[in-house]
Amino acid sequence: MKMRKLGRTGIEIAPLVLGGNVFGWTADKATSFAVLDAFLEAGFNAIDTADVYSAWVPGHVGGESETVIGKWMADRGVRDQIVLITKVGWDAGLSARTIEAAAEASLKRLKTDRIDVYLSHRPDAKTPIEETLAAHQKLIDAGQVRVAGGSNNDAASLKAALAAADKAHARYEVLQPHYNLHTRDQYEGALEDLCAKEGIGVIPYFGLAAGFLTGKYKSAKDAEGKARAQRVTGYFDARGVKVLAALEGVSKAHGATMAQVALAWLMARPSLAAPIASATSVAQLKDIMGAVDVTLTAEDMKALEV
Repeated sequence: MKMRKLGRTGIEIAPLVLGGNVFGWTADKATSFAVLDAFLEAGFNAIDTADVYSAWVPGHVGGESETVIGKWMADRGVRDQIVLITKVGWDAGLSARTIEAAAEASLKRLKTDRIDVYLSHRPDAKTPIEETLAAHQKLIDAGQVRVAGGSNNDAASLKAALAAADKAHARYEVLQPHYNLHTRDQYEGALEDLCAKEGIGVIPYFGLAAGFLTGKYKSAKDAEGKARAQRVTGYFDARGVKVLAALEGVSKAHGATMAQVALAWLMARPSLAAPIASATSVAQLKDIMGAVDVTLTAEDMKALEV
């Protein structure tokens, strides 16, 4: 497995990051363990989660995904083989007090003494960025976090965070934006340019657009009753239909699945370190891992960017 540099962090990751949002939700403990085992055995190493996963499920409180991952790492004794990414502040904001308490809780659930990449889950307009960055730096100084980063930032908020970084305030070295073949305007342009200029390691989420880019849904109606129905439905616009048609054409030419081509397109973007994608079965995982073997031509890339 050829590893990639995660920005300026000194951390190296495989070309695909495993999304942990499904663990403890649409993948039970046994299935989650099987997926995680297969991922590691195939030579991949980075796993993404968050303290809020999966609070949206009735009866859940958040932290379920971290708990499953923590139990797996402890059971298998593989913590040192994993680049562990988690996030804080989706619901509770990014005050120093919140970050300190949330980090402690995440470390306990993850059964580890350190988080490799700790991300502010989304900007918090109510908390000064200096307070947030100082809290991240405190965790770094204590050895509980290796590097800090942001998620869901636009160019302006990321630029403000970078401007505030100094010895007492952590620098966002990693960014996790919403980005895929369908949703491109949130990252391409000013934000992508800033990340490239500043050497930010970018690991986009929704690489498969909640399953839309796999081609398994032929219409919005097909998604009805599914766990991600609300998210998938939003992708079925005029452009979405064109993207699926382009994906189908390129995938047939390569003898690959649509999911593999969608992820290979992200892997080929020079400003990205690796996309994030999740799997609820070992079969699904094997499919998406196959993206690393798909090499797209310049003509393929152009055909996909409808």
